[in-house]
Amino acid sequence: MTTEQDAVKTVAGLMAIAARTAPKACGLDSIKIEIVTGKEQQALGNKMIAAAKETGMDFLRINGEQAKASDATVLIGVEGTKTLGINCGGCGYASCAEMVKAQKAKKNKGSAYAGPNCVLKISDLGIAVGSAVKTAQIHNVDNRIMYTAGFVALKAGSLKGCSVAYGIPLRASGKSIYFDVQFGH
Repeated sequence: MTTEQDAVKTVAGLMAIAARTAPKACGLDSIKIEIVTGKEQQALGNKMIAAAKETGMDFLRINGEQAKASDATVLIGVEGTKTLGINCGGCGYASCAEMVKAQKAKKNKGSAYAGPNCVLKISDLGIAVGSAVKTAQIHNVDNRIMYTAGFVALKAGSLKGCSVAYGIPLRASGKSIYFDVQFGH
């Protein structure tokens, strides 16, 4: 392990703190965070590559290769199917009770994420992810927000109870591995 890889793991921990302490709707926290490194990191990347083969979406393969080449990945998810009981209608339903009823009726086979989700919980996830990547940026760690890493992690059983998640792979190197990538069509 290099000095840079050790530092990346430290920054991943700081990112988890930033996500945890980010503001939440009604002050209710339903964010879950996991950090994967080493063998778990390689397994996540391999599962992303396998998902590319299953779906024919080549960007999943590229993201999987990037995940495998990363020093760590911060996974952040939200229990978006929980409601706040304020009946705002942002989910597309007139009440929280109707949203919950729709969740029970819907079968998301083949979908990346379960839904419908509370729009306020999804907003909490966005704020938490933004706080985490801000922390990575402050510490000069290359990163990229990947919905692909998030939904593959959920499919693999990470972040129990979460309906939506993102993965943020991290790497410290002379050139970012997350940009200037040639995607196959």
